[in-house]
Amino acid sequence: MKQPFGVILAGGQATRMGGGDKGLLRLGQQSILAHVIEQLSPQVAGLALNANGDAKRFSDIDLPVLPDSIDGFAGPLAGVLAGLDWAAAHGADTIVTAAADTPFFPGDLVPRLLLASEGMIHPLVLAATPDATRGRVRHPTFGLWPVALRDDLRRALDGGLRKVVMWTEQHAGREALFPHADAFFNINTPEDLTRAEDLI
Repeated sequence: MKQPFGVILAGGQATRMGGGDKGLLRLGQQSILAHVIEQLSPQVAGLALNANGDAKRFSDIDLPVLPDSIDGFAGPLAGVLAGLDWAAAHGADTIVTAAADTPFFPGDLVPRLLLASEGMIHPLVLAATPDATRGRVRHPTFGLWPVALRDDLRRALDGGLRKVVMWTEQHAGREALFPHADAFFNINTPEDLTRAEDLI
C-alpha cells in the first residue's frame, strides 16, 4: 500500500473554548496545531488542513486548507470527505486523519492503523484506547480512510448521516488499539489547556 496522505481536522466550532480555532492557541513555544503538524507530517506522504472560514488565518503554516463541501458544520465526516477528495486529486489511495486539538497523539499512529488494515479491500480503521468501564473507546477523528469509498461517504452525508462509527460499521471498519488510555488527550476546555501545559 502507498503511504497515506494526512489531513488535520480543524473544522469544529470549539464552543467549549468560547469559539475560534483551538489549534491556534499557544502550547509551549508554538501553537497546538504546530505540535500536531510536527507529529503527523513525518508519517504521511502529504499533508493538508481541513478548516472552514477564512483560510488566511492559517497562512503561516504553509499547508493546503480544505473547507467542508457539506454545509452546516456536518462534523468530522465532512472533513474526512474533503480530505478524500483532495487526496484523490493527488493520486493517493488513503488518508489518515488527526484532530487539530490533540497535540500528543502517538508517533506510530500511521503504522498501527496500516497494520490493523492488512487484508482489507478498502482500508478503514479507527484508533481506539483501553477503557476500564467500556473495554475500549474509539477516537473517530483519528483514522485511516479509503479514497475508494469517498462517493459512498458523500451520499451518506447528503442523506443526513453524521456519526462516524455508524458509517465505518457499515463498511466493516476495524479498530487499531493503542495501549495508553490517554494517548488521544484533546484540548476542549481552558482546564485541558492548563493540563497540556503541564504535560509539555
